[in-house]
Amino acid sequence: LALCDFPSGMGATTVLRMGEQLRVLSMDGEWWLVASEVSGKECYVPSSCVAKVRHRWLYEGVSWQKAEELLLGPGNHSGSFLIRESQTRRGESPQALSPRASWDSVTHYRIHRLENGWLYISPGLTFPSLHDLVDHYSEFGEGLCCPLREPCSMEGVKVASVPAMPAVVKKPSLNWDKIDSSLLFSEAMSPAEEDSPISLGLREAMSSYLLLTETA
Repeated sequence: LALCDFPSGMGATTVLRMGEQLRVLSMDGEWWLVASEVSGKECYVPSSCVAKVRHRWLYEGVSWQKAEELLLGPGNHSGSFLIRESQTRRGESPQALSPRASWDSVTHYRIHRLENGWLYISPGLTFPSLHDLVDHYSEFGEGLCCPLREPCSMEGVKVASVPAMPAVVKKPSLNWDKIDSSLLFSEAMSPAEEDSPISLGLREAMSSYLLLTETA
C-alpha cells in the first residue's frame, strides 16, 4: 500500500497515489520496485513510502508517528485502528495496537506474546491469535481507550509532502573476467556516454592514471 503520493515535489508528475494498492516486484535495500494495481505502472520508490498491509488492519513497516498521521486523518474517527509490526522490537513484543481515542489523539498498546504463542494486552486476558484479539476488543473495549470500530482508512488523509527523488538508473554490471583491457582504457579516455557501463568516477580515476604514466 502506498503511504504517500510519489513523487510529490513541485512540477513532478505523480506516479503513485496515497492508499493505492501495490504489488512488490523486488526489494533492493531502501528502494523497492513496485507496480500499481490501479494503473499497472512500475517504478522504484523509497521503502518508507510503502507498507505491507494484511487483513486491512495489520501494517508492516509503519512507524508510530506514521500510524498517528494516518489515524488522525479526516477519513477516520474514534475507534478507527490499526496494528503495526514494530520496527525496533523483536521477539516477545513485536506488535502494537493503535486505536484513535478522540479527534486529536491516538493511544498505543503493546501486544505481548507468551511462550505458548498466545497474545495479550492486559495480563489475564489472552488470545490465541490477532484475529481473536481484534474480535474481542471490537465488542468489548475494557482496558482500552475505546472499542475498536473499523480499520484505518486513508480516504481524505492529508498527504505529507515528499521531495521528488532523482530517477533511479540501473546500469548493467561489468564482468571483469571477460572485458577487453584495451577497450576499457579507450572508453576511459573517450567522452562519457549514458549507456556506458563505466561510471564517471572510475572513468576519471583511469584517466588520471593514464596521464600520470604518460608523464612519468
